[in-house]
Amino acid sequence: MAIERQAEEPTIGRLIKDAQTDLSTLVRKEIELAKAELKVSVTAGGVGLGLVAAAGFLLVLAIIMFSVAAAYLIHWNGDGLDLHWAFLIVTGFYVLLAVVLVLVAIRSFKKVKAPERAIEQGREIPKALKGKA
Repeated sequence: MAIERQAEEPTIGRLIKDAQTDLSTLVRKEIELAKAELKVSVTAGGVGLGLVAAAGFLLVLAIIMFSVAAAYLIHWNGDGLDLHWAFLIVTGFYVLLAVVLVLVAIRSFKKVKAPERAIEQGREIPKALKGKA
């Protein structure tokens, strides 16, 4: 009976080996799942990015047409400013708009910080795995 009981109970080494194998399999399967999910997301993101690029291109064309129309509006069939001054006014407006956008972007970039909480939690993982958490 003692021999049967010994054969039924696994050793600590075997338990550790089984746990390592199970953990390795679990990690591998999680990576495969993440890859499959990312493939779907990247495909959808690529289609979305292409559509946004097309919309951006059409918007650039619309801005060019609007700029020409605004310059001719300022010119007003010769009753307004000369055509070259009209185009310079429109150009100056776009330069001023670009400067304002850059200043707003710089203010926004100054607010960017490192993910401090995530970094701190990442430093705690080795301690937790060692059982010191």
